[in-house]
Amino acid sequence: QVQLVESGGGLVQPGGSLRLSCTASGISGSLTLMSWYRQAPGKQREWVATIQSGGRTNYVDSVKGRFTISRDNAKNTVYLQMNSLNPEDTAVYYCYANTLAAWGQGTQVTVSS
Repeated sequence: QVQLVESGGGLVQPGGSLRLSCTASGISGSLTLMSWYRQAPGKQREWVATIQSGGRTNYVDSVKGRFTISRDNAKNTVYLQMNSLNPEDTAVYYCYANTLAAWGQGTQVTVSS
């Protein structure tokens, strides 16, 4: 059974940084297409970033230049480095394994002074 576990969320002041991690277990072989999504209170879940197995990345415009998605295939782990955070980034962040259609449980990120 595939399991995705996120970590690294928390409370941070505006302008601060956080790094989220998503580790997969119960899979055979390496992860391929992996994404991060987020859901703010009262809003729909939105796509944030995707990384392909070869390392190619894509981002939603609102996070370009501030967030970086990366992966460690040996550890079956995907990361989301978030810099210059602002209150609009407050949300529950979810890891998604596209080819497996599997979601993590989410990790809360709160940006507030």
